[in-house]
Amino acid sequence: MQLFNNVNAMHEWCREQKKQGKTIGLVPTMGYLHDGHMSLVKAARQDCDIVVVSIFVNPIQFGQGEDYETYPRELEKDSALLANEKTDAIFAPGVKEMYPAGYDAYVEVQGAITGKMCGASRPGHFKGVTTVVSKLFHICQPDRAYFGQKDAQQLLIIKKMVRDLNFPLEIVRMPIVRESDGLAMSSRNVYLNAEERQQALVLNQALKTAANNIRGGERDIKKIHQQIKDMIETQPLAQIDYIEISSGENLTDLEEMRGEILLALAVKFGKTRLIDNLLVEV
Repeated sequence: MQLFNNVNAMHEWCREQKKQGKTIGLVPTMGYLHDGHMSLVKAARQDCDIVVVSIFVNPIQFGQGEDYETYPRELEKDSALLANEKTDAIFAPGVKEMYPAGYDAYVEVQGAITGKMCGASRPGHFKGVTTVVSKLFHICQPDRAYFGQKDAQQLLIIKKMVRDLNFPLEIVRMPIVRESDGLAMSSRNVYLNAEERQQALVLNQALKTAANNIRGGERDIKKIHQQIKDMIETQPLAQIDYIEISSGENLTDLEEMRGEILLALAVKFGKTRLIDNLLVEV
């Protein structure tokens, strides 16, 4: 396994792999890897000749007062995990390598898909995401890139960017990986104290209850929304950011429940903001 910190070196290595006719699978991460990340790496290993994992805590997707400085970083531990999965290369550039002096180019997906949910709560966040992901696509030249369903809005925005800008690659959606008690795996779970961690279990429970009600025939969107809200508010530490019920294909608002429906939410417990979602087919 090779470790690259330099953009040009990473780019040239990937170009050489492509010249040899090898397919490249890219797993973009911010590090502090858990089983959710590793499920993406395993899928890339199965599908592609070469697996590249990027580890970069991207400053331009963090807003003022967010956890950029404190975001957990453990490159040595991450490298050991990736070596066990026979990862071919890690790309772990520094901030100045990705955004050198005078950097002033950004990629932004506009419209309703970025204006709601996390886009409304974290202005500028997705502009930072699409910029860094587009850079990673250019540098690593993947045939496939792997993203988790937990970040459902991010996934759909990246798919739209790839489609609209004609990136020659496939975006592979991977299912949410959960702890044994149902909490969606996240690098930020480490911030939760014991009481917050226990109360956060309500997120998956509320989503599952709502999904079961929909499968049971409930079609009143406002009623489902209220059911989720009421269940989450049984936990005194929960501070709801948003609860959204929208199209699972493009996040448009629903006039009626039909097709693939995304139940999505963001809730804070203490200082930790957690997101989760569930897809329901009607």
